[in-house]
Amino acid sequence: MLSHALTRALCALSVGGAAVQASQSFSNTGVMSGWDSYTHENKGTVQEVTNVVYKGSTALKMTQVYDPNYSGRYHSEAVKNNVYKKGDTGFYGFAFRLQEDWQFSPSGSYNLAQFIADFTDLGCEETYMPSTLIWIEGNQLATRVKYGNVCPTSQQQIRSFTNLATVTAGAWHRVELQVDWQSDSTGYFKMWFDGVKVTETYNIPTNVGDGRAFEFRVGLYANGWHDSGYTGSQPTRQVWYDQIAAGTVFADANPDAW
Repeated sequence: MLSHALTRALCALSVGGAAVQASQSFSNTGVMSGWDSYTHENKGTVQEVTNVVYKGSTALKMTQVYDPNYSGRYHSEAVKNNVYKKGDTGFYGFAFRLQEDWQFSPSGSYNLAQFIADFTDLGCEETYMPSTLIWIEGNQLATRVKYGNVCPTSQQQIRSFTNLATVTAGAWHRVELQVDWQSDSTGYFKMWFDGVKVTETYNIPTNVGDGRAFEFRVGLYANGWHDSGYTGSQPTRQVWYDQIAAGTVFADANPDAW
């Protein structure tokens, strides 16, 4: 088996063969420290735990609980500010695990990670707007890019990539992204799931025209409960996260490589 150092060295080569210096801009080993903030709306929680981990001794456990008397959203996330802006190219990754008895049917939408920015100053009907999301629909992994103008929201355009892979409850999974964040047709978008590339698209816009910085959030956002209404019979949902990172080469983001 290759050592972590050798793995990182091999992954630090560009397609053209020129060496690219590996550099993690952010990394977190499943601990509460090191984040800029957290979202845990209503009965949601974000906790550091030691009993369920992917690597090392800690992981983050995100919980959300459906409340029929609550009309707000259901975020339980860890937030890192200023992770990318238009014109950047980067790698982003994390390991996650759904609770063992996760109910996949009836199918519902649960967001696992997102890039989002505050556009309140524009006076638009949408204040915080996410660009790329990573979510599950039923047991299927999905992601997207958003481009166009932020305001009015009718000028926002979305390209989704769905049914990319089957997610298993109670098992750890890895996700890595590589994105060239461009508002014109020079960008590209790639995603890996458990080491297998599940989507790769070139010559597309991958970001809105506004150049402000976006946050990177990992955590459970039970968006389907708010957007489509609660379904099923599992009001408490839990997802664990570990080895979250961003950087300049694949190994920076690969949870197995550091």
